[in-house]
Amino acid sequence: MNLVVKIGSSSVTTDEFEINEATLNSLCSQIVKVSKSGHKVVVVTSGAIAIGLGMLGLTGDRPTEMDLLQVASGVGQGRLFDYYAKRFSLEGLLAGQILLSGSDFMERRQYLSAKATLSRMLEMGVIPIVNENDAIADDEIRLGDNDRIAALVAGLVGADTLVLLTDQDGLFSGDPRIFEDATLIEQVEEVSRELAAMAGGRGTTRGSGGMMTKVMAARIAAWSGVETLITSASNASSLDDAIERVAGIGTWVAKSRRRLAARKLWIAFALPIDGFVTIDEGARRAITQGGSSLLYVGVRNVGDSFEVGSAIEVRALSGEVVAKGLARISGVDLLRLMDADKSQLGSEFSSVLIHRDDLIVLE
Repeated sequence: MNLVVKIGSSSVTTDEFEINEATLNSLCSQIVKVSKSGHKVVVVTSGAIAIGLGMLGLTGDRPTEMDLLQVASGVGQGRLFDYYAKRFSLEGLLAGQILLSGSDFMERRQYLSAKATLSRMLEMGVIPIVNENDAIADDEIRLGDNDRIAALVAGLVGADTLVLLTDQDGLFSGDPRIFEDATLIEQVEEVSRELAAMAGGRGTTRGSGGMMTKVMAARIAAWSGVETLITSASNASSLDDAIERVAGIGTWVAKSRRRLAARKLWIAFALPIDGFVTIDEGARRAITQGGSSLLYVGVRNVGDSFEVGSAIEVRALSGEVVAKGLARISGVDLLRLMDADKSQLGSEFSSVLIHRDDLIVLE
C-alpha cells in the first residue's frame, strides 16, 4: 500500500515553538514500522516556519509579513529535516528532502519531474520528506497549506490512502472545543458545502490551516481516486489503523466515483485564479448537465482582466462557483464580443470561451 502522511504544525511543534520530540518520535516509529512491512510512505510535514520562529525568538502571534515567514522557513527547514533524517537513520532508513512550490504543480514539465523524483525515491526505499518551499515562494506560486499539497502529492504518486494527522480525533458535527455535544463523523461519502461549512476555520497559531483545509484536501484526494483518513496524531496506531481501514478512529472520506485525470486536477486545484465570468442558467445547464464547452454567448458578466490560457472561475447568477477552466478568449476580447453585433463578427472569433477538455465542473 502507498500512504501519504501529512503531519501538521500542531503535532510537529510544541507551544514553545520547538520540535515536539515525544509526538514526532512516536509518529516516526509508526512510519518505520509500516515501511519495514513493505508499505511505501511519503511524509508531508509542516512545522518549518513554527520552528524557525522559535529559533528567531518570535513566539507570539504568527507574523503576517511574507518576508519574515520566509526567513523563518529558511531557518527552521534545516532543523526539521535533520530531525527526520537522523531519526530514520537510526532504523537503517534513508530520508530525502523534497521542497515543492505551486509552480511544480502548475508547470507540466515540473509536475512530471516531481512525480518522477518521488516515484524513484519510493522505488529505492527512500522516505520522501515533503514541504512547501516557503523560503522562496511568493504569493503567486504559493499553494498555501500542506493539507492541499499532501492531497496533490497523493494523486501524483498514486497513493491508496491519504492520512491527515491533526490535533483532533477527526471531523465533528461542531467544534468540540466549543460544543460539548459535538459528535465524531466517522464516514463521509462526498464533501458537500454543508460539510465544508461544518469544518470551521483556522486551527492553531503555529499553523496556517485547520479542519477546513483538511476537508478540502480530502475532496482533492477523492477526485484523485484516493481515500482520506483524518485522525489524531496522538493515536499510537494511526498508520496501522489506516492500512487495516479500522472504523471509528477518525473521519474516513471515500474516494469519489468521479475521478479527474491528472491534468484536470492540476487545472482545478493547482492553478491560481486570474478572473471569473458569470453565466446564465442555460449555459450552466449546458456545462453541468450536458458536458458542453462554455460558449461566450452564455456569459453575462466578466470579472477582472485575464489572458488567454488563464485559469478562471465560472459563476452562476447567484454567485455560486460552478466550474473552473482555462480561458481561450482574453477578458478584454470577451467584453468586446459581448458588446459587438454578432452578425458582424468574423470567423476569427471563436465562440468557445472554455473548451470542455479544459473545464472542470465543481458543483
